[in-house]
Amino acid sequence: MLESAATLFENRKIMLKRLKKKSYEKYMKEFRSQYDMTFLEMTTYMDSQEDKEKAAKDIADAFIQSVKNGFEKRGKISSVTQFDLNLFMIYYVFPAITMTYHEEAKRINDVLCASWGEQLKGAKIGYSDYDTLYNSFNEKILGIF
Repeated sequence: MLESAATLFENRKIMLKRLKKKSYEKYMKEFRSQYDMTFLEMTTYMDSQEDKEKAAKDIADAFIQSVKNGFEKRGKISSVTQFDLNLFMIYYVFPAITMTYHEEAKRINDVLCASWGEQLKGAKIGYSDYDTLYNSFNEKILGIF
């Protein structure tokens, strides 16, 4: 399950660079259409399990293991890479899970967020939904940009 979750991050540098409201909207649409099956895999697994808390923990563990396999070098993820992964989780992964509108999406995000902080050094993060993040962007600051 989720063996290829690390591939979600393959375009992270492009998708995080000079992020603005319009580019965030465009990148999120592309991200969701490209990786919809990964999020469907998560929600389908949740539906198939009786113990929802354990299922969410299984998803988080599999997801994080895939990320570790994809980004660790000599047993560590560099601090620069970890910073990018954290931002990508906040801006894309957590909102995309929320946007599945699955009844267990919040539980998946809560457990994934907590596990991310526990299992990865320098990865204590929070999350928000897409609309909150999207509305936090300003196209112009004091009319300058």
